[in-house]
Formats: sequence, C-alpha cells, structure tokens
Amino acid sequence: MSDESWYDRHVLPYLIDMACGIRPVARQREKVVPLAQGRVLEIGIGTGLNIPFYDKARVARITGVDPALRMHGLAQKRIAQAGLDVDLIGLSAERLPVEDASFDTVVCTYTLCTIPDPAAALAEMRRVLKPGGKLLFSEHGRAPDANVSKWQTRLQPYWSKLAGGCMLDRDVPFLLRDAGFQSDVQSSYLPGPRFVSYHYWGIAEVR
Repeated sequence: MSDESWYDRHVLPYLIDMACGIRPVARQREKVVPLAQGRVLEIGIGTGLNIPFYDKARVARITGVDPALRMHGLAQKRIAQAGLDVDLIGLSAERLPVEDASFDTVVCTYTLCTIPDPAAALAEMRRVLKPGGKLLFSEHGRAPDANVSKWQTRLQPYWSKLAGGCMLDRDVPFLLRDAGFQSDVQSSYLPGPRFVSYHYWGIAEVR
C-alpha cells in the first residue's frame, strides 16, 4: 500500500501545477527552455509546464523524468498539443538509466528544491551531458537577505509538508559549483512572497 495521503495523490499535483504556472514563473521558463536543442533530458517534467516553451525546430526528442507518474496525465495533454516527441520515465533524478554523454541539453526548472539528494542528481546531469552540452535551469532558493533567509528556515518544516517536500533555502549557485558546473547565474526576487520568490536562472556547462 502506498504511503502517500489522499492530499498527495489528488490535490497536490493540481496545486503544484497552478503555483508553477503563474505568469512570473512562466516568464522564467521562457528565458531558458527555448534554448534547448538536440536530444533533451528534462528533470522533473511533472505536469509538462515547460512543454509549450520548447522550440520544435531545435529539439530532436525529449526524455522527461519524474517520480510522480500521476502528474504525467496532465503532461500528456500538453505534449499532444505541442506535437513534440517525448518519452516519460517515472523515477527520481539521482540515478538515471541512461548512458554517459547521451544528451545535448538538460532542462531543470523548479525541481532542485524537491529532489531529496540534489548533489547526486546534479552529478547525474553532468554525467549524461555530451561534451559541450548545456544545463538550462531556473529555480527558487535561498534569499540573500538575512531576514528573508531566517523566515525561510522558520517556515521550512510547514512549507515542506504542504508543498510536496519543497525546500525553500537551497543554495543553487553552490550546488552547481559543487557538481562541477561553470554557470552564468542570474538572480532576483520575482513578484510574490519574498520567502519563496528569490530565483536563480541561467546556463551551466561542465568545467
């Protein structure tokens, strides 16, 4: 029997879809996803919110990885509308069943916050990228302001239960550097509550 609650199965996917589909977040996706090219691996494809932003002329095929198979029903609708070739795999990103250097692009948006072991996942992303390949990312994370960061820590235990394990204060630039990526990181607050609205985005390559 599954350990997941009724809330996790029937409510959470739609709440995540709404929260991650708001206009400021969609604009963040639009900054990075259209840059994907060749064979693409999307980490945490979820409900397919990135799908409309892919450039069909640049992308050969997409492999979407996500442990929450129940969310793929929403993704399938968006995939059908977009007319893209997408394979869906129901697992987490810490151990990817794909060969080394097999993807031109990895896309990771609003996913590092919920992966239990983000360092292991980033190591896998680095492993599967071809030489010269790129990791395109957009994530929320630790705010630079001490007062906001303090509230992120205070709210974390409650937020995590409501938001499917989402972590408010992950240090995205540090995680990328520690995994061996050299990245052009941009960051700023987006509209919304400051404890969840500090964002990092950009392009990362293997050092």
